[in-house]
Amino acid sequence: MNKQKSNNKMKFNIYWIYLLIGIFFIGIQFSNNSSNGKKTNWQNVKENMIKNNDIEKIVIMNREKANVYVKQEAIKSKDIYKNINKNPIGGEIRGPHYYFIIGSVENFENEIKTTCENLNINEINVEYINKKDVFGELLSWIIPLLIMIGIWLFIMRKMSGGGSGSGSQIFNIGKSKASLFDKNKVNITFKDVAGLDEAKEEVQEIINFLKNPKKYTSLGGKIPRGALLIGSPGTGKTLMAKAMAGEAQVPFFSLSGSDFVEMFVGVGASRVRDLFKQAKMKSPCIVFIDEIDAIGRSRAKQNIPGSNDERENTLNQLLSEMDGFESNSGVIIIAATNRVDVLDKALLRPGRFDRQIFVDLPDLKEREAIFKVHMKPLKTDKSVDINFLSKQTPGFSGADIANVCNESALIAARKNKKIIQKQDFLDAVDRVIGGLEKKNKIISKNEKKVIAFHEAGHAIVSWMLKYASPLVKVTIVPRGKSLGAAWYLPEERQITNTEQIDDELCATLGGRAAEEIMFGKISTGALNDLEKVTKQAYAMVSVYGLNKKIGNLSFYDSSGRSEYNFTKPYSEKTAQIIDEEVSKIIEKAYQKAKNILTKHKKDLVTLSELLLKKEVLFKEDLEKIFGKRKADESKE
Repeated sequence: MNKQKSNNKMKFNIYWIYLLIGIFFIGIQFSNNSSNGKKTNWQNVKENMIKNNDIEKIVIMNREKANVYVKQEAIKSKDIYKNINKNPIGGEIRGPHYYFIIGSVENFENEIKTTCENLNINEINVEYINKKDVFGELLSWIIPLLIMIGIWLFIMRKMSGGGSGSGSQIFNIGKSKASLFDKNKVNITFKDVAGLDEAKEEVQEIINFLKNPKKYTSLGGKIPRGALLIGSPGTGKTLMAKAMAGEAQVPFFSLSGSDFVEMFVGVGASRVRDLFKQAKMKSPCIVFIDEIDAIGRSRAKQNIPGSNDERENTLNQLLSEMDGFESNSGVIIIAATNRVDVLDKALLRPGRFDRQIFVDLPDLKEREAIFKVHMKPLKTDKSVDINFLSKQTPGFSGADIANVCNESALIAARKNKKIIQKQDFLDAVDRVIGGLEKKNKIISKNEKKVIAFHEAGHAIVSWMLKYASPLVKVTIVPRGKSLGAAWYLPEERQITNTEQIDDELCATLGGRAAEEIMFGKISTGALNDLEKVTKQAYAMVSVYGLNKKIGNLSFYDSSGRSEYNFTKPYSEKTAQIIDEEVSKIIEKAYQKAKNILTKHKKDLVTLSELLLKKEVLFKEDLEKIFGKRKADESKE
């Protein structure tokens, strides 16, 4: 209770003194104004005061103002002077009691002389004074000045960080924007990060080093300067950093690479200096820079001198702070990027980012673990098989799986369900891959028939080929930009050989081949297929070295500098050979697809008619027509 009372007491503030001084000066000015008496006019003075012989004297001030002093006997005895006998701040008024403005001194003197003669009284004593109201004049220009200074101080205080808004930090523009977290602010730990066991192990070692450095330094080891998290978007790099903040028992600074970029010259470098200054004060600590490619792009790619000096200066300052002349013991930098190919080589050398931790797309077991994490808050049916869902989502990142779980809940709620079922998850997978269904899209019967044969062609060719990805389902319901789609389940493999790519090309061209066989003409519906086939064929020839005529050559530049070059890394003759070989590969795959569909033309018609009837077909429907897939039998 005593503590509460002490907290409720008003604390002393310096502004109270300023307020009291202001009240004091205003009071003096008010008392001065009140001592000037009440305003009146010459007619009243003449008829009421001079006539009754009540005036003691008249003082002419500065030849323009007449101050009238009334005799004390008259003030005490006559009721008309009662109101002038008291001062508003206390005490009696000694005079002047009245005042009025005169035109000219000569005329006023004549008026008084004439009036006294007419009334047959002694002439009134008139005095003359030249006096200036120095204090009043001083206040007249000091008060506006003080008001202007106060407004200026208020604005400056707001702009220097006292207020919120876009201009509130104009004087702190060179300060670091890093957010400081401690163990009580972040609830995410490594338990919330499913999969990524190798990455967690490396990151955990850094945290253990900070917690117990003697374990490593006793053997002569040094704390690593930095670690770079590399991986595709959505694989969990930022989530890993949040888990580090939750696990670490040390201060954790978090900011984005774009926080250093500013239109003002020198701001980026200043923020880097301020960041490391704060980090050294909190040492040992961890600094996390997300999307470091915003400032860490290679300086060699700046073909135009001075094209982006500010970003380069920021990078130079970062390099200097990470491994410069001054030591930064106890400060570990963790950065994340999905564009490691564009980073400057000086940033990646040992001594700066000592470790590069690859955060890959999750495999089957890791996807299952990620589903378990994101399905915890969901109300799911017992029939939902997590292992089945993980098999249906090859190539999905952790962010994609989180989106699937969220979409399944939204789909179930849209259908007024109280629990999420297996079909809701499958619809969510389709939603993430292909987009929202467009059942109201106007499609003519002829167009729908062409789409059905096109998708049936994909399904049959992929079903008959050994190395093509097995079909999961095929549909002619429009989704997103596509009028139909076929879903496949790619095999979990790390390398791909020539036969596998050839079969994938053939299956991709199955839709166009079906159109030509059934209708004798082709349409624009194969645009996406042709784009995919062309890129894949060019990669075979010019990147992976899978073409005999070109040989074991690769024109791929892993450093990413080729996109800034105006010339190709091969001659015009080689370019012509590449084009010819690509055309041969695609044509060979197309003829192979046509041969398969010609051989199974009756099955193509049957499947397309069934597709027109049901709109969606699954793997089981194809097994009824073609029997079990030979490639699946061989695997079993």
